[in-house]
Amino acid sequence: MATRQHKDIEKGGDNKAHEDLKAPFIDNTSKNVNRSPETDQNGSIKMALLSTAVAVCGSTEFGACVGFSAPAQFAICKELDLSVAEYSLFGSIITIGAMIGAITSGRIADTIGRKRAMALSSVICIGGWLAIFLAMGSVLLDTGRFFTGYGIGIFTFAVPVYIAEIAPKELRGGLTTLNQFMIVTGSSISFLLGTVVSWRTLALFTGLSPCILLLAGLFFIPESPRWLAKEGHKDEFEQALRTLRGPKANISAEAKEIYESILALQALPQTRVSDLFEPEYIKPVFIAVGLMVCQQSGGINGIGFYASETFIFSGLKSGKVGTIAYALIQIPITIVGMVLLDKSGRRILLLISSFGTCLGCFITGTAFFLKDHHIILEWIPFLAVSGVLIFIASFSIGMGAIPWLIMSEIFPLHIKGTAGSLVCIVNWLGAWVVSYSFNFLLNWSPAGTFWLFAGFGVLNIGFVAKLVPETKGKSLEEIQASINS
Repeated sequence: MATRQHKDIEKGGDNKAHEDLKAPFIDNTSKNVNRSPETDQNGSIKMALLSTAVAVCGSTEFGACVGFSAPAQFAICKELDLSVAEYSLFGSIITIGAMIGAITSGRIADTIGRKRAMALSSVICIGGWLAIFLAMGSVLLDTGRFFTGYGIGIFTFAVPVYIAEIAPKELRGGLTTLNQFMIVTGSSISFLLGTVVSWRTLALFTGLSPCILLLAGLFFIPESPRWLAKEGHKDEFEQALRTLRGPKANISAEAKEIYESILALQALPQTRVSDLFEPEYIKPVFIAVGLMVCQQSGGINGIGFYASETFIFSGLKSGKVGTIAYALIQIPITIVGMVLLDKSGRRILLLISSFGTCLGCFITGTAFFLKDHHIILEWIPFLAVSGVLIFIASFSIGMGAIPWLIMSEIFPLHIKGTAGSLVCIVNWLGAWVVSYSFNFLLNWSPAGTFWLFAGFGVLNIGFVAKLVPETKGKSLEEIQASINS
């Protein structure tokens, strides 16, 4: 019944309601039809960039959280006398918190708005970092790590969705990719500072700074116009859209497009998880969930959380050199991915990324195999580090950012909260499995561990090639209309 109503409205079934919704936005903006395209573009870019810069402070926080465990591992284990199993729990419990945060993230963002969801996440993360800073044993340490995980679980949904909803379609790919770039930046800052400061100082500096910046910045940016329209806040919707597009911009066409989508969605009932498996939604859900499985099955959270240990296993006397190289390579490669995203497209970068992560894991696994059989031992550290660096470079150019970008693009607005939560849960469940088991797998067989990840990389290439659509250069409404066509 709901599906038939949706289709009737899209065909113009309820014209009076349709005109009532459109009229205020067409009337109020028609006087600006003769605006300069250059003025429109400049106004749009300025506010879109500012709003994105504030939002991605949450991404920096995300990176700081996941990057903290690698450089802090040996100092924390020594000071608090933690075993490998206890530190594996500390390293991975962030994913449990993030999983719970993911369950609630969509509903929170849909209920209180994208801005308030990011503010709530920041406050929770601040509390978690303070607990880690003050910890004198594993209980408070794990509690703080859990709460930072819960906070970034909300960020994983709220940040990319907010950026996708406020960005002009020609900038959406690049701006949304800033989410991954700042995750990488936050992680790299943690890796680099962790080599020169104590773990408590690292927790205080890298953990609190992004949250404080985000809370301050939220006062200067608008709420998502699409969320305001969905909630029926017409005046606030127009004001937010004008703020984002510039005071002289003609917003009538975009407002009409958004409201046509909202009008169709209003006829549909509130979604439940079971609704995601209806025929009209199953394909985008399968694509988004599949991409998150691809992202995690390559081993990123095990390799990233315990990079120092991996380098020491390879034969390096200290993991610092490899850790610094790991941190430095992420940022320039992520920038390359951002530049290419709206030029080459999403699918080709995902294919390149999947192949590169597979190759990197295969090289590292081979290095450990040679070490186990005492073959060319002097080359083992070089091969292992090279494989890890190829892996992280390849991950950064595509598989890190693009699954989140596509997730924010392919779901209709009325199921975005429910579907987004499901996708984030899958992502964080995979992150927990990999991050908790990685130390045990490494003790079992370093070569087997990395070859296992390489095998998943081969499967990932097939998934992307067969099922992932190209979304470059399309509006959100165009993507959602075409994905089931």
